[in-house]
Amino acid sequence: MKAFIVRVLMILVGLFLLVQVWIFASLAWWRTHPVDTTMFMRIAYFSDRSQPIQHEWRNYDQISDNLKRAVIAAEDGKFLQHHGFDWAGVQFALERNKDKGRVVAGGSTISQQLAKNLFLYNKRSFIRKGEEAIATWMMEKMWSKQRILEVYLNSVEFGDHIYGVEAAAQYYFGKSAKSLSKEQASFLAAILTNPKYYQKNRNDRKLAYKKRIVQKYMRYSRIPE
Repeated sequence: MKAFIVRVLMILVGLFLLVQVWIFASLAWWRTHPVDTTMFMRIAYFSDRSQPIQHEWRNYDQISDNLKRAVIAAEDGKFLQHHGFDWAGVQFALERNKDKGRVVAGGSTISQQLAKNLFLYNKRSFIRKGEEAIATWMMEKMWSKQRILEVYLNSVEFGDHIYGVEAAAQYYFGKSAKSLSKEQASFLAAILTNPKYYQKNRNDRKLAYKKRIVQKYMRYSRIPE
């Protein structure tokens, strides 16, 4: 029995190390190559093969600065200051959730969200959060802030089977990600909290409020140059 337990533990450790090698190799490749697909895209595709994934890679300089500033304002105001984890933001989120008695806020940074989108899944668990932390730490060590933001903007979900800013700009406004106005950028940044819902409920009052907040603070957003 003891030998069996040891064997199982060795297999689990081996699988864990293989996952880390896969993540490291992927991050090394993606330092200089476009990210064509993510784990979230694969899950969406296999969940509903009748609808194609809308996604088109755009380099950093092909994306509007308005959108970069809006997304940082909406998702991670301290993006250039932290090393992947915003501990003050986590504490604030925990306090809000405790006061409300349910999960109403998250403390994930852009780096953490990207690690989850690239390699993991959306269901909450301690295992997922632990792996997310490891992948985030690797990413922050291997990539520049500009690269992290570039890949995030090209990977994040903007609606049902809509991934990345170019697909979102074309779907919602019929234009390229490079030419998005401040108003359009604030809309796309505001829907990130619940993209599938806001895709169908664009006149929701909460969305209008989020847009105003994003527009108010995006002027103060610092973006990687």
